Amino acid sequence: MYEPIRTRSVHSMADTAAYPHRSREEELDIQLAGHLSALLAVTDELALDTAADRIATQVARLRGAPPARHTALSGADPLALHRRAHALAGRALVVAASRADTAVAILAAERMDAHAAALGGAELAAA
Repeated sequence: MYEPIRTRSVHSMADTAAYPHRSREEELDIQLAGHLSALLAVTDELALDTAADRIATQVARLRGAPPARHTALSGADPLALHRRAHALAGRALVVAASRADTAVAILAAERMDAHAAALGGAELAAA
């Protein structure tokens, strides 16, 4: 009455050796490079060339290749960009601390301080 099943069940366990696994360190490297790349885009948008070059150096070290650089300006509000950069630097700092990457942790903390100072000065001028 029923035709027998000729293929493997979709409910059976997958072969664990069939796909590559990444270590925790590799996953953290990928995550950190992503946060730094996003920070690099915002830093390029703010035309902070020295800081952008330092961030690009760290992204290249993590990825093994130089990052794509942000070339087009979006015309976004500089305060919004500083807020975004501050948040991204904070995320990078958390991941860098988790993987014990002192160089990136120091860079991220410096960027957080710089963006916080830019936000503090701008908010005082607006008041």
